[in-house]
Amino acid sequence: MLNADLHSHSTFSDGAIPPAEVARRAHARGVQWWALSDHDTLAGLAEAAAAASELGMVFVPSVEISINFLGVSVHILGLHIDPQDARLQAGLANIRSARLERARQIGDRLRACGIEGGFEGALRHATNPSLIGRVHFARFLVDAGVCDTMQQAFERYLGDGKRACVVMQGASLEDAVAWILGAGGKAVIAHPGRYPYKPARRRSLFSAFKDLGGQGMEIVTGCHTQEQCRQYARVAREYGFEASRGSDFHAPGAGRVDLGGLPDLPPGLVPVWHDWVGG
Repeated sequence: MLNADLHSHSTFSDGAIPPAEVARRAHARGVQWWALSDHDTLAGLAEAAAAASELGMVFVPSVEISINFLGVSVHILGLHIDPQDARLQAGLANIRSARLERARQIGDRLRACGIEGGFEGALRHATNPSLIGRVHFARFLVDAGVCDTMQQAFERYLGDGKRACVVMQGASLEDAVAWILGAGGKAVIAHPGRYPYKPARRRSLFSAFKDLGGQGMEIVTGCHTQEQCRQYARVAREYGFEASRGSDFHAPGAGRVDLGGLPDLPPGLVPVWHDWVGG
């Protein structure tokens, strides 16, 4: 199967290395089609596209949009988008304006846990302050010796429902899907196994997404166990979703799977890239 890795991040959002370096790492690890999908920004796409072209990789311009659905922060990937689309650009700018206030609230919650300097510490890890996120706070907590690993930082403080978590008040599901479709892309639910929904609410997300024109679901990802891959493959078949594949790469040595290291999609699924020609 095509080694497509359609979910990765750079220093333009909460990744640890610049877009060109992400491209080189992807190429060295056998990726053929690669997407940079930074959170709520298109700023790294030009650098990423140039690097991928030099390396002979097919580049898929993408973005990961933060939304709020039934009180939970959900991420919607926009794959194969037009980065010049004005409506998409404006929508992402509105989301970014809310991120800084959310970060201040996370800092306040960490202070209430007895941890000082969280906001300032996270800022030092954020190349772009308007895109500060929980990963930057996790890096601060590790650097400060509060937690041993970033995973531990999420388990203790930053994960959904934990003491310092503040739900991202992003776009609506309707807006995110409309922006992506308007920019000529495919809307894909990122890592569905991560969201802490009860079964009925999870199905509400899938149904609403489908009704709005959402086309795909990330099945194979660094965030999913093998059982979750099988579970969401069944969901994709039920709803008629196309299947995506992405490592959700943020940094070397972080996460369960590196760029290019994912297993193939389960059989019987339609790959999200099936109708793309040359990227």
